[in-house]
Amino acid sequence: MYALVDAVSYYASCEKVFDPSIRNKPVVVLTNNDGCICAVCPIARRLGVPKFKPYFQIKHFLAKHNVVIRSSNYELYADLSEKMMNVIARYCDNQYVYSIDESFLQFKHYSNIIDDWHEYGHKIRRAVWKETRLPVGVGFGSTPTLAKAANHAAKKLPGFNGVAIVDDDASRKEVLSRMSVTDVWGIGNRLGKRLNVLSINTGWDLANQSAKLMRTQFSVVVERTVNELNGIACLSWDDIRRPKKEIFSTRSFGQRVNDSYSLNTALVSHGAIVARKVRQQQSLIKRLVIFAASSPHDDNYYNKSIIHEFSVATDNTLTIATAISAVIHDIYLSGVNYYRCGVGAIELTNNQFMQHDMFSASDDNPELMHCYDGINNRYGNDSLKVAAEGINEKWHMRREFLSPSFTSKWRDIPKIEC
Repeated sequence: MYALVDAVSYYASCEKVFDPSIRNKPVVVLTNNDGCICAVCPIARRLGVPKFKPYFQIKHFLAKHNVVIRSSNYELYADLSEKMMNVIARYCDNQYVYSIDESFLQFKHYSNIIDDWHEYGHKIRRAVWKETRLPVGVGFGSTPTLAKAANHAAKKLPGFNGVAIVDDDASRKEVLSRMSVTDVWGIGNRLGKRLNVLSINTGWDLANQSAKLMRTQFSVVVERTVNELNGIACLSWDDIRRPKKEIFSTRSFGQRVNDSYSLNTALVSHGAIVARKVRQQQSLIKRLVIFAASSPHDDNYYNKSIIHEFSVATDNTLTIATAISAVIHDIYLSGVNYYRCGVGAIELTNNQFMQHDMFSASDDNPELMHCYDGINNRYGNDSLKVAAEGINEKWHMRREFLSPSFTSKWRDIPKIEC
C-alpha cells in the first residue's frame, strides 16, 4: 500500500500557523515580487478568489472582502515543511518527500498490522495538526498513481473529509469517474486535450483504455499510467525519486537593474542556488546556461543567454561563480534595464559515474562544499555565501506583505505573555 500526504493550500496554511488571529479569515499568498496570487486558503476560495490572477487586477476585490495578503515567506515554508515531513515519517517504513508540501509513503510491513486504513489516515492528520497546525489530506492506494488520485479525492471531492482509500474496483471507479483526466498524475493540459479528442474525459475513461494502445498512440508514460490506474504497480520507488534532468534558478528583480555589478551578483546568487540543488541530488553540472533580459513589454526588448561547458563536470559553487563572472561582460549591455535573470544546469550527470578527463584536473573540493552546506543547513541559507553574491543587493524581491520569520530569526520568535 502507498499513501500520499499533501498539505491543504500549503503557503496560505503556513501563514496561519503562528498568527491565530487570521485562522478564520480569508488569506492569499503572492508570488515573487508580489506579482500574482499563488495560494488561496479554503475560506478565500469560497469568496471566489482565483489563483494566478495578477494582484493589481484584484486588489480592490480583496480589500472589499477583508482578505489578508501575504508575500511569499519561503524561509518559513521550508522550515514548517521539514517539521511536517518529520511527523509524517513516523507513520511508515519508507518515505519520499515529493515536494515542499507532498510526501509519498510506502507501507511494506504495515499491511498486516493496520486494520483500518481510513482511521490510520485520520491518525496521521491529527498528528500533523497537533504538532504543526497544518491541515493535510491523506490518500491511500495500491499504486503511487492511485494514492495520488485518492489524495485528490480526500482534498477536493465531497464526501471524503480529508482521507480517501482506493484499494478495490468499487473505490477505484468511484474516485476516478469523478476526476478529470487532467487531474490524473502525469497527464498535463496539453496531453489532456489530445485525450479529450478520443472521448477520454475522466480518470475512469483512461483506466478503461488498452495500455498497449495508449503506448502506441502516446508514450510509455501513458501506458504506465493506465496500468497504475488499474492497480498494476509500474513505478518503482526509484522512479518516483528520479533526479531532475535540469535545474534552474530564475527570478524577476524587485527593481530594475542597469549596472553590471548588480547583474553579476544576482547571477552568481542564482548559480549558488543551482549548485546547492545539484549537490542535494548528487549530480554534477556539465553544461550551464546563463541569461538575462529586459521586460518583453519594454521598447527594444533585450534577451541574452550564454552556454558555458565545463571541461570537467562540477558541483562546486566557487567554480560556477567564476564561470558566471567570466561571461558577465558578454551578457551585460549598457543602457538596458534588466527585468529578470537566471542560471540553469541543462546537462547533469551522476557524481558516482562521472567520466574524468585525463588532461583537465578537477578543481572541486567536496570537503569544502560539505562544510559550506553544513553551515547553511544549520544556521540558514546565505549564512555563508560567495563574496561575488554581494551583501546589500538592490535586486532582491519586492515583498511588501512579508510575515515574520517566526522559526528562523531570533527577532521574530513568537513571544507568549501570561
